[in-house]
Order: sequence, then structure tokens, then C-alpha cells
Amino acid sequence: MSGDSVDVLLRLVAVFAGFLVLPLVIGQTEHKVMAHMQGRLGPMYAGGFHGWAQLVADGVKFAQKEDVVPADADRRIFQLAPAVALLPYLLVLVAIPVGPGGQVGRALDAGVFFALAVMGVGVLGSLMAGWASANKFSLLGGLRTAAQLLAYELPMLLAAASVAMAAGTVSLPGIVDAFHWWWVPWQLTGAVVFFTAGLAELQRPPFDMPVADSEIIFGAYTEYTGLRFAMFLLSEYAGIVVLCALTTVLFLGGWHGPFAGGWVWTLLKTMVLAFVVIWLRVSYPRLREDQLQKLAWTVLIPLALAQIALTGVVKVVIR
Repeated sequence: MSGDSVDVLLRLVAVFAGFLVLPLVIGQTEHKVMAHMQGRLGPMYAGGFHGWAQLVADGVKFAQKEDVVPADADRRIFQLAPAVALLPYLLVLVAIPVGPGGQVGRALDAGVFFALAVMGVGVLGSLMAGWASANKFSLLGGLRTAAQLLAYELPMLLAAASVAMAAGTVSLPGIVDAFHWWWVPWQLTGAVVFFTAGLAELQRPPFDMPVADSEIIFGAYTEYTGLRFAMFLLSEYAGIVVLCALTTVLFLGGWHGPFAGGWVWTLLKTMVLAFVVIWLRVSYPRLREDQLQKLAWTVLIPLALAQIALTGVVKVVIR
């Protein structure tokens, strides 16, 4: 095996290991952070010290549940939907550089376009699940997912376009290499729009209308049990990893830090943003559907367009 083949294999193994480990770490962290913030003692005791075995207990629980497919469901699409929801995030991780020289990820000339396009594919898993379940609540959840995707895809793309304009490239490593610390206040509005729209695409609280358990049971996932349901949960946490890593690379300088740069800074920034995602879940109630649409069309999109205009003005002044 040639040296290039070994290098590619090692990169793929590293990406796959991160894909398996980081979502589980974030899931475990969410258990603990929510337990502290909400005074919930249950997740603090499983396994003894600080409830370390809670994640193991959840995994065993899902593995033991019966795998049920509704009699009237479209069986093939029903069974395929969890994989469609999960695998795109693995592909995006391949394109995200975590260190100088494109460490771990595969550097792509159009990395921004690739990442955002593939992230959009993951939402199709929810649409497939809602349509194939032969359940009116699941179908309603799928339709809400479609409406949410259409509303929040545009501000997310516009915010990413702003930072690509600033860097003069759509390559993710190129954006990090062009980063300067004064970009943080310059691109702050774009970062907030991108992060907020990303949360909505992941259907994370307070944007969890498609899975509103108090209204439509559990949306598109109502009929799923066992490991297939666990795959949807894993896709949610994998989406958090991808969103936070992309925000880090686009708006926070990636592997650049106040001391020697490296993948540790990328990982640290990603985990801090993941904590913010969990914090928002605990702190804010679910939006109504009209509030959700109003936020996208009357607030986030105008802010993203204003950020693009500001970026253009600053680029002209610098030249």
C-alpha cells in the first residue's frame, strides 16, 4: 500500500472515530448539563460516580426494544430514513479541517458549498420518516420539517456567503487561513444568523416544532422504536457536532488560538458551542409555528443581507 493510500485510510479512520465518539460525548454532556440546570437527579446516579453509566443504560434500553414497522407503512422508505438522516453528517465531517494542512478532513475547493448541500440532505430523513409511517401525526411532523427547512436554509447560506466573501474563497481551509481576529466583531451578525439557522435545521429547541411532543406526539419519529429511533437521536447529536465545527471553521478561526494553533483549539471551540446548544434547550421555550417563520423571514434573512452588504463595503474600503 502506497504512502498516499495509508494517509487517506488514516484520515478516514480518524473521521469515523470522531463521528462515533463526539456525538455520544455531547449526548452524555446534555444529560449532565440539563440535570444540573433543571435540578433533575435521575441522570446523576446511573453507574455510581456522577452517573457515568447513563449513556450505557440508554444504549442497552434501545437495543432491547422491539423493532416495529407499522403494517400500512412504506417499509423500504421507513427502514431507510434513519440512515438518510445520519450518514450525511459523516460525509460533512470528512470535509471539515480541524488543523493546519487540512488535518483529518479532506480539503475541497468548494468545501462551503459541499458542507451546506450535504447537511440539507440529512433533513430528508425526517421527511421520509413522516411520509412513510402511515401516521397523520408523523406526516404533520414531516410537513413542519419541510416548512422549517425552506425558511432557514436561505439565511444559513447567506451568512456563509458573507464570510466566504471576506476570505475570497469557498474552501474551508482557505477561510481559516485568511481569518484575522478582528473578523469576530465584523462577522458577528453572520455568525449568529448561521448558528441560529443551523439550530432550526437540526430541529433543536427552541426550534423543535416538527417533534413537538405535547402536540404531535414525537412528529416524524412517532412510529420508530429501538435502534432505528436511536439512529435519529444520534443524527441529532452528530448534527450538533457538524454545526458547531462549521461555525468554528467559518467564524471563529478554526485551529487558530492565542497560543500555538492546532486541532485542540478546533475541538475546544466546537465543544463550547455544543454547550451553548444545550444551554439554549434548557433556557427557552418552544416557538410557535408563526413565530418560527417570522423569525426566519423578517429577522434572520434581513440581517444576513445586511451582513453581506457590510462585508462588501469593508472589502472595498480595504482595497
